[in-house]
Amino acid sequence: MGKNRKNWLVGKPNIGDKKLFSRYVDRLLDNAQLTNNGPLVQEFEQRLQDYLGVKNCILMSNGTVALELAIRALGLEGEVIIPSMTFIATAHALQWQGIHPIFADIDRNTLTIDPISVESWITPKTTGILGVHLYGRSCDIDKLQDIADRYQLKLLFDAAHAFGVTKEGIHIGNFGNCEVFSFHATKVLNSFEGGAVTTNDDALANKLRLMRNFGFSGEDQVSYIGINGKMTEICAAMGLANLQNLDHFILVNERNYKFYRTGLQEVQGISIIDYDQREKNNYHYMVLQIEESIYGKTRDELKSYLEDHGIMARRYFYPGCHRMEPYRSLYPHTAEMLPVTEKFNQQVLVLPNGLQLDEAEVVWICKLIRDFGLHE
Repeated sequence: MGKNRKNWLVGKPNIGDKKLFSRYVDRLLDNAQLTNNGPLVQEFEQRLQDYLGVKNCILMSNGTVALELAIRALGLEGEVIIPSMTFIATAHALQWQGIHPIFADIDRNTLTIDPISVESWITPKTTGILGVHLYGRSCDIDKLQDIADRYQLKLLFDAAHAFGVTKEGIHIGNFGNCEVFSFHATKVLNSFEGGAVTTNDDALANKLRLMRNFGFSGEDQVSYIGINGKMTEICAAMGLANLQNLDHFILVNERNYKFYRTGLQEVQGISIIDYDQREKNNYHYMVLQIEESIYGKTRDELKSYLEDHGIMARRYFYPGCHRMEPYRSLYPHTAEMLPVTEKFNQQVLVLPNGLQLDEAEVVWICKLIRDFGLHE
């Protein structure tokens, strides 16, 4: 095996039953309704509600739009506290609407937003907390909810990594005021592009349904400021087909995860994030922490070495939102307040996973990592 065999991309799309997808496409073409809350979108919403056990699922064109509409529907303003260790869209969704994202540190054990850090950043301008379920591992929801209740703040979650994951047996999607999913091509469940807001608050759900369709509440009646945030029927077709293959996707992810753990368990200086076996997990993210002083090579040296062999690893989410513009200029001293985030961002490396890999390929990747650490 080598660079000429193939390139493995972190997050290469999971594609399920192509024949099933084709049948959904035939349905939408026969219906001759391509968008505007068509029957496939409605079916996909209902199936997601049933799967998650949540009262309302509002499908959107993508996860970023879903996040922006959730923020607006909750009436957030001023400052909202988020982790810097997240995809830049989490911060942009706030900044785009004139809301200041305030970056909290992550917990060194969970790698999700640290409730102690969150509470230290609360000011009279704070209106909400936006937690991120990172790598398919949930935030400390109970502590964040307690803080939100005590300070009368809104609480929502970016759950882009966490579809199919549970917290104390309850599916992510049921917590806070609402939660936001992404069904982008790289996610464990994809609909080409797509997103959703889930909530058990009926009034909030109704508001979001208005907002995603320009604010229309009737044929010729607009009752709220809205945008075009609707999911198309073709995206819903892909989502429906892939939802029926989700258990298989997760099974393959878990299988590969176990192969990686076996192959790397004796490599000094490399640790693999683990998952709570009492919960349902999607195992979609194969995340390493590289301790240079023990492994003998930097994270970036290992990344380059793997790329030389055709393996595309990623530094999710280096260098942190606080080190990207415009936040680097707006908050130039934030890094001093985020020691755990700063350290982890120098160590994190995410390896390929998904249907693209089999056991032999995972074993080969592990061998490359082991051998490189032994090189002088």
